[in-house]
Amino acid sequence: MVTRVDRLARSIKDLQDIVHFLKEKKVTLKATKQPIDTRTAAGKAFLDMLGVFAEFETNLRSERQLEGIAAAKKRGAYSGRKKKIDDTEIQRLHAKEKIRPTDIARRLGIGRTSVYRAISKTSKNTKFN
Repeated sequence: MVTRVDRLARSIKDLQDIVHFLKEKKVTLKATKQPIDTRTAAGKAFLDMLGVFAEFETNLRSERQLEGIAAAKKRGAYSGRKKKIDDTEIQRLHAKEKIRPTDIARRLGIGRTSVYRAISKTSKNTKFN
């Protein structure tokens, strides 16, 4: 039992797979806010129609999102998150001052993983130079 079909699956294939799986288990699907009951022919037909519209709506939403991102990039408003971690400072503290990664993380107020990532960038860049 679900409230609406679009909450159950995002594509018609997923929906049909779920319905097929339930049918194998001898279970019917019923939606509380839509007239769907897979025990009846009308319920099955309505389920398929709603599934098609749910997938269509998901695709439209995705297209609009991509259009919005493209427009924001065009006007320079979509550049991602500002960088908080200074890789060169981490590399300097590690290489020149010989500070351990855990201590660098504490000093800069960042996670150790970020420190190790910044340090590994140095070793990757200098490996073949």
